[in-house]
Amino acid sequence: MNICDVNRVEASGVIVEEPCWSHTSYNEDFMRFCLAVKRLSGIKDRLPVIASAFTLRENAQKDMRICVRGQIRSYNEYREKGAHLKLYLFVKEIGKEQENTDKNTVTLEGYVCKKPVYRITPFGREIADLLIAVNRSYGKSDYIPAIAWGNNARFAEKLSVGQKLRVEGRFQSRSYEKVLADGKKETRTAYEVSVCSIYIVL
Repeated sequence: MNICDVNRVEASGVIVEEPCWSHTSYNEDFMRFCLAVKRLSGIKDRLPVIASAFTLRENAQKDMRICVRGQIRSYNEYREKGAHLKLYLFVKEIGKEQENTDKNTVTLEGYVCKKPVYRITPFGREIADLLIAVNRSYGKSDYIPAIAWGNNARFAEKLSVGQKLRVEGRFQSRSYEKVLADGKKETRTAYEVSVCSIYIVL
């Protein structure tokens, strides 16, 4: 394994909008689009995707089924009331999907950088929220929120800050209502890794 921690995503789905320009970095243009990936339950995760224009070329158009491989990346978006953590899938490889089957797998290996928060929902489900720091090249790190359920939640609750772990799951989108200062409600979308399995790395 190289100096960077593990950060792998593979997703297959349908592009729901025409790719558009996102930004330019080191004289290279990057494009963004949304990829809809269906879960077994039938719910669709709408994943934000960024790829270089060179990688995309003619391989990504609206309503096209594609398979992408890459990493989850994070950055802070600064607003009037502070920074807001944003996630996206950064594409390294792209191709047309042949099997017509949606796929969404994530493998992360990194460090617990915030004490996990364990809670029980009004419906009696056990949940633990984690924040995982995953190292990448040039001394940078991605900070990736993850959510564990049931036995995994009870396991995650006991993890300490700085503990290295490996998680496997899916990259998901989730809508929620935010109550604003004036009492109004605003629908927002959160992105996180839904944990299927979790292991301590020695």
